[in-house]
Amino acid sequence: MLIDALLLQLGYNATLVAIGATLLGISAGVTGTFLFLRKRALVSDAISHATLPGVCIAFLLMASFGGDGRNLIGLLLGSAASASVGLWCLNWLTRNTRLAEDAAIGSVLSVFFGFGIVLLTVIQTLGVGRQAGLEGFLLGSTAGMLWTDAMVIAVGGAVTLLLILLIRRPMTLVAFDPEYAAARGLPVSKIDMAMMGLVMAVTVVGLKIVGLILIVALLIIPAVTARFWTERSDYVVLLAGLAGGLSAYIGAAMSASAPNLPTGPIIVLMSFALFLFSLLFAPNRGVLAAVLRHFRFQRRVHLRQGLLALAQGQPIYEKLTLRLLRNGGLVRADGVATDKGKARAAKALRDERRWAVVRSDQAHEAAAALYDGLRQIESVLTQDQITEIDRQIGGPKEVLA
Repeated sequence: MLIDALLLQLGYNATLVAIGATLLGISAGVTGTFLFLRKRALVSDAISHATLPGVCIAFLLMASFGGDGRNLIGLLLGSAASASVGLWCLNWLTRNTRLAEDAAIGSVLSVFFGFGIVLLTVIQTLGVGRQAGLEGFLLGSTAGMLWTDAMVIAVGGAVTLLLILLIRRPMTLVAFDPEYAAARGLPVSKIDMAMMGLVMAVTVVGLKIVGLILIVALLIIPAVTARFWTERSDYVVLLAGLAGGLSAYIGAAMSASAPNLPTGPIIVLMSFALFLFSLLFAPNRGVLAAVLRHFRFQRRVHLRQGLLALAQGQPIYEKLTLRLLRNGGLVRADGVATDKGKARAAKALRDERRWAVVRSDQAHEAAAALYDGLRQIESVLTQDQITEIDRQIGGPKEVLA
């Protein structure tokens, strides 16, 4: 069943949902990357919650004029208007009051969402026709999605993605260093508003599939996922779009393969699964890589300390140190140093004495700052500098063990 869903073989409606969700996931991942890099992730939460009053007011207006209150285009226009007001309020509070941005976000989010819940309750008590299911905009609802609905979502996601591609360079510069962008003459405030406008567009388009509560996850989680895999901003944008599209596609397919699985929450859970995989297995920033680096560092420290102990004739009691020395062929089973071990130990002790000279000489201040007890001195000083230091400390001494 799941294979059929992934191959778009479960019918017309399931195919529409999968394609629309994939385009939405790609545009949300790419858009959220700039928000994440700008360190304004919670702004998307305020924008998404600010859409609810607009949805309710648009429904009431369309129903009062005898139209279909659940017309998707009308509801999305209403949510866009409401989100714009919420975004304006957020910017006004941030710029004209002493409120920090997080406090302003909390204020806008709670007031607009509370107002929307009141309107939603009023709608449910009015007996207006066809209001059932309007609360699906909270968590998303794809049941009975029409071709026009899917086209609105797909076209909206594609247009948003195209706009991002057109202004990605100034947005990247503002996201990383707004002061430098301003020094170069870029209108930082306008670019910020454009960025927020794109976030608002993705939020509005995604209401039908993911819902206003969960859309923030689709905006931020793919960007965080991509950040584990690369240091380059352009690659982060591409990987975030890929992660968002993949999680949306698989989530929509899983939802279609089981009758009672909600599409929006499944998409978010798939996005989290990709995040968890990246958190654990990313090659540079993942948990497993960090654990392996720690173990390698620990082995280097034990080996270094073991060599210094051999050079000074000190007993070694640490089991890990002894095991590393034996595995490296540096000591015999009885703990006596081999010829190879004696040479390595003498070199380690001599390097320590060289470093002591370097750290006490202000002429080598830059090199001394690199000392960590493990770094090879040959990677810091030239051979002539090392020869001069050797003249000061004298010739090499024999290992005692």
